[in-house]
Amino acid sequence: MKVSIIIPTRNEERSIGKVITSLHEAMKSMGEIKYEILVVDTESTDRTREIASSLGACVVDEPRRGYGRAYKTGFSRAKGEIIVTMDGDLTYPAGSIPDLINTLEKESLEFISGDRLTLLEPGAMSRLHRFGNWMLTFCTNLLFGIRIKDSQSGMWVFRRDLLGRLTLTSDGMPFSEEIKIEAFTKGKAREVPIKYGRREGEAKLRTLSDGWKNLKFLWVKRFRRRE
Repeated sequence: MKVSIIIPTRNEERSIGKVITSLHEAMKSMGEIKYEILVVDTESTDRTREIASSLGACVVDEPRRGYGRAYKTGFSRAKGEIIVTMDGDLTYPAGSIPDLINTLEKESLEFISGDRLTLLEPGAMSRLHRFGNWMLTFCTNLLFGIRIKDSQSGMWVFRRDLLGRLTLTSDGMPFSEEIKIEAFTKGKAREVPIKYGRREGEAKLRTLSDGWKNLKFLWVKRFRRRE
């Protein structure tokens, strides 16, 4: 078994080194398992690429903007049977990856999404972001008949084979909710609580505009399903 860990980046020099180092430490606990770290970078103007490369990550250039676009590019380059995703800002727990992979294997799951809210660290998410997440998650569950707690989480562990059954149309921030909608309606999936910490570096999320785009996307995707 080989694992591909995909991290989209743009100007994450303050944290990317710590993230990659923590990933190496986490994967060592899994013995002889093979893994690769793919940093999909969109025009960083700082030392993100240099740091990532020096620590053994494969840096993939993706000049086209978009959260979903970065992941699609990463998926196309990944060689692992299992794919893990996380951000480059230290918010997601690299140390949880071995347990998540073991859960995927033991329960014969195809997709695991990390639930950030159950174990949320104080100060890691603003009240506005928590409200926005609640609203988007509520609409996701209502429109698509699934039951999840955190529709916006960016940490997933899943089998590469599942991608062939998913219809992923978004190249932007809505990609996060879309991949969960697809996985939870077409595969064997569940949520697992994970710790979520304070980010390092500049936030890329534009709260109001990205929130509106995500909400609009849910309704558009639901309407298209009826056609």
